[in-house]
Amino acid sequence: MTDKKTEEVKKEKPTSVPLSGTTAGEKEIQEKLEESEKKAAEYLAGWQRARADFLNYKKEEIERVGEFMKYANEEFVSKVLPILDNFTEAEKSIPDNKKDNYLKGISQIKRQFEDFLKSRGVEEVNSVGEKFDPNFHEIIGEVSPSE
Repeated sequence: MTDKKTEEVKKEKPTSVPLSGTTAGEKEIQEKLEESEKKAAEYLAGWQRARADFLNYKKEEIERVGEFMKYANEEFVSKVLPILDNFTEAEKSIPDNKKDNYLKGISQIKRQFEDFLKSRGVEEVNSVGEKFDPNFHEIIGEVSPSE
């Protein structure tokens, strides 16, 4: 009797045969594995997007802070420049007979200011009397020509 059933089973075509020849339990496990792999791929892609977003945010923040520092530095420098101008005027106003003693100290302080400003990217531009070049000069006012 078992031989007949075995032969009948062998002759019958199964309605759904897994490609790998697995049983129903193995098929269920295979489906769960595929589902888990899809979820893992989805999570990985999400993590990669989040990481890329974070790196972009970090780069933008560094640029923003750099711009902020640039403008903060400009305000600081614009307040220090009059001090440097005063040192230049003081240097010019020292009488010739006392230049040796006084000039040494004032010149040293002035040089320190100039070095400090140079380290901040500020350099003296000698353009007084030169023809206006919009690539290098900025208009701060207009003067009508003398007639």
